[in-house]
Amino acid sequence: MATPSSPSRSEPALAAPLAAKQDALYEQLRATGRLLVAFSGGVDSSYLAWAARQALGERALAVTAVSPSYPQSHRRVAEQVVADFGIPHRFIETREMESPSYRKNAPDRCYHCKSELFERLDGLLRELDFDAIAYGINTDDTGDFRPGHRAADEHRVLSPFLEVDLSKEEIRALSRAAGLPTADLPASACLSSRLPYGTEVTPERLAQVEQGEERLRELGFRQHRVRHHGDLARVEIAPEEMARALDPEMAAAIVRAIKPLGFRWVSLDLEGYRMGSLNEVLFVGSGGERD
Repeated sequence: MATPSSPSRSEPALAAPLAAKQDALYEQLRATGRLLVAFSGGVDSSYLAWAARQALGERALAVTAVSPSYPQSHRRVAEQVVADFGIPHRFIETREMESPSYRKNAPDRCYHCKSELFERLDGLLRELDFDAIAYGINTDDTGDFRPGHRAADEHRVLSPFLEVDLSKEEIRALSRAAGLPTADLPASACLSSRLPYGTEVTPERLAQVEQGEERLRELGFRQHRVRHHGDLARVEIAPEEMARALDPEMAAAIVRAIKPLGFRWVSLDLEGYRMGSLNEVLFVGSGGERD
């Protein structure tokens, strides 16, 4: 069995407070024993998987859950990270789509999704004789309504970033120092987050959203969402990219890309992309995950 590795000497030097947090994180991880890391390929989970590899070697296993709500673009990033950094890894399937509570898409949808994930990871933990499960919630997430964190608490899932007080921007800085390609990725969440609460989650709607966002990516947009409102696709583009989207030729190209996916209308949201836009219709304090 390989032994835990030390950070590469070629990594950029970290500011002392951040280096101390990284050291504290390694200590937290070394104390876990054999660890499963919930790994989506996003900024937070990629750094957690990398840090667990540094601290634990092959006693850490990154696990990626595959389901209709998991975008292929995320899978490509996840596969790149584990290949480039030698992180032990496996895919598992989750079946949240079989849950009526998940499909009805109430504001607590994320709770049912994470409950399914952690139940599957609990089973894998027992099968492989691992000791603990960890996921990548950070300190910025604690100020938002996070039903998925309730599921993590119920399953005794570890939150190493909270233990050492790491924020999103600090995780990005640590990821840059580690050379992770995820360091500057835009914010991401599962495809179901593009459906307004009360709109049933179906594989068909998730496929429309995924294909629409892939087509916007092919048009060169970096930060974007396709919000599914039945016959209407509401496109959000990052404010810094909005001028390009408003160009008449590009606007027509967006319509040509999105409308054939099964939408009657395509609108461009003039407020641009912002996290949690589907929560704007809810009362304060009853929202859902940020996306």
